[in-house]
Amino acid sequence: MTNNNIKTKIQADLQQAKSTGQLRTENIREIVKNAVSQVSAEFKEGSSELRNLVKDAVSAVIENLQEKGSEIKEEVTASIEGAMEGVNSKRHEAITKTQTELKQLQAKLDHEEEKLQQEVDGMLAEIEDTGKEKSADIKNTIASAVETIKNSEEASLLKKRYAQLQAQLAIIKANMAARYGGRSHDVKSYLDDAKGWYDQARPKAESVATQIEQTHSNLEDKLGEAGTAIAKKESQLKQVLREALLAAADLFKDKESTDQETRIK
Repeated sequence: MTNNNIKTKIQADLQQAKSTGQLRTENIREIVKNAVSQVSAEFKEGSSELRNLVKDAVSAVIENLQEKGSEIKEEVTASIEGAMEGVNSKRHEAITKTQTELKQLQAKLDHEEEKLQQEVDGMLAEIEDTGKEKSADIKNTIASAVETIKNSEEASLLKKRYAQLQAQLAIIKANMAARYGGRSHDVKSYLDDAKGWYDQARPKAESVATQIEQTHSNLEDKLGEAGTAIAKKESQLKQVLREALLAAADLFKDKESTDQETRIK
């Protein structure tokens, strides 16, 4: 199918949608995506043919809706998103495959870390047992040393910060997928990852500073709103994802403020 044929197909599909009253932004995006994806595999990635294909697809929408004058920003945006998703469909599949492999590796890493932690805990328990027949002072010293290693503040903070970074990275990926033609299930997968890491980073202590607790609650709400927006295919998904990313960034600010206060005390 040539570029001219693609323009013809897009315009025909747009006319059909218009005649049935279905010419909404999400339909425009799907029409352009389907048309572009049919031929994008024939061209080399990054080639001028692909760039022309995207340009012609968007032009087809503009020409079809030109009677609306300047009131077509949402439709043009939808056509660009659809063209980008269609032309990058193979690349998105490769990214999804790689992400699946990374999740499998992460699960294996978590399993190995858990086994290592169990071994360390066992060793520490044996060390503590050696003090049972010693004097009370030595016994207490050994127990205190073991407890200090078990509850290392540095290790705890590193794990929490790592979880925060992973949650923020997952939200960034969701933003990128939503903004540059990712499929809705890819966005949802990233949000699920963000929620998982967020749960690990969430303070477990009962007494948490009100400001930090509110920030966590705000992020939780935004992640929930994003999930709802995906399910309903609402247009404000990108805005909700942006707000979720800002809420995730606030977690670091609150954490740094808390660390500063702790050092001052």
